[in-house]
Amino acid sequence: MLGHGQEVPDDYFFVNASASSVLLRQKVLKKCRNDIFSFLDNENGQIAIYDAVNPLASGRRSLAKEFAKHDVQTLFIESVCDDVRIIEENVRNVKISSPDYVGWSSDDAVKHYLARVNAKIPHFETMEERELNFIKAGTSSKVDSYKADASLSDQGIDYAKKMGAALINHRESERQESIDRGGPDVPLKRLTVWTSTRRRTIETSHYLYEAGYRVRQRSEMSQLNPGVCEKMSERRIREEYPEEVAKHEADPYHHRYPRAESYHDLAVRLEPIILELEREKDDLLIIAHESVLRVLYGYLMACNATDIPRLSFPRDEIIEIIPASYNNEAKRIFIPGLPEETIPSSPEDLKIPVPPSQTPSGMVTPMKLGSPQIKANTSRLNGNLTPEPGTGSLLLVERALRD
Repeated sequence: MLGHGQEVPDDYFFVNASASSVLLRQKVLKKCRNDIFSFLDNENGQIAIYDAVNPLASGRRSLAKEFAKHDVQTLFIESVCDDVRIIEENVRNVKISSPDYVGWSSDDAVKHYLARVNAKIPHFETMEERELNFIKAGTSSKVDSYKADASLSDQGIDYAKKMGAALINHRESERQESIDRGGPDVPLKRLTVWTSTRRRTIETSHYLYEAGYRVRQRSEMSQLNPGVCEKMSERRIREEYPEEVAKHEADPYHHRYPRAESYHDLAVRLEPIILELEREKDDLLIIAHESVLRVLYGYLMACNATDIPRLSFPRDEIIEIIPASYNNEAKRIFIPGLPEETIPSSPEDLKIPVPPSQTPSGMVTPMKLGSPQIKANTSRLNGNLTPEPGTGSLLLVERALRD
């Protein structure tokens, strides 16, 4: 579309481009769409990837309408990243190797490409079109985002140290009590720590790692995905999604909000974790988001599914679950010396699942759910018997505050 030796106009990638650049852009887009139609119609193509910015809702609707005329279904993927370090690294490793920057120095090419990106940001409209199919993914440095992976705050670091110290002291105290009662003077069982792959859970385990304990990251243990309700108040959720709220109140365990996970979805995701921890012979500490702890505790203590979304784990205690012949036993390990503002569970988390308007205030604490009903050496996971459980204690603690 450009003659031999001609370069793309300087304003081609900018929203407020000149009329000639807009016309050229439309020609390029039409050619791309025709290539897609040819691939799908004439070359037995199944899936085509249309890589473009599409920053405006009106443009996305127009694009979906155009594809629909050819019986092509569209799925938009919005990749979100506001971490400057990651963006610049991506530009250096990928973007500036394009033909646009042949003969450019790396620094000049990066500067020029970032200028393109920054020019689009004020005009970008995030995906909210309910009539379109879309997925949002990525990494955020904003601490109030589900995607955020921020470091611990100073208060969070202090919490991690006190939690680790409390656990070490508790284990040694129990060992000494056993000896005082006439038990053998034997070393403690090995303790392994499992965290999710999120930075704040890993940093919560750092004190124990430095003390010589083994730490493993488990990707399955990421928190429940809140979907479109992220950062929405309960009032707004009720106003915009009254039918979803009614469904949730009827079945808070299985219901999922749009583009979100249900607690049942999370439980299915955690199946490999559950199977492995049942085989664990040593003691195991799990540091995770409260939604993950709810599912794990609910499974191990045979809670009703309707109770699981309402479980709460205050940060001033570690829940110890001890396997027994007929009923697993749950105990509290108190973490001393924490400031009052640290103790409430998940103060910065989203208020979903939405609690029913007419239910009593407050959450159900794990220690108030009555006697668990787990039979010796067997349990059920989606109707299938799992292997014989191990003999090590399982300790649950919520990750510390992030920065």
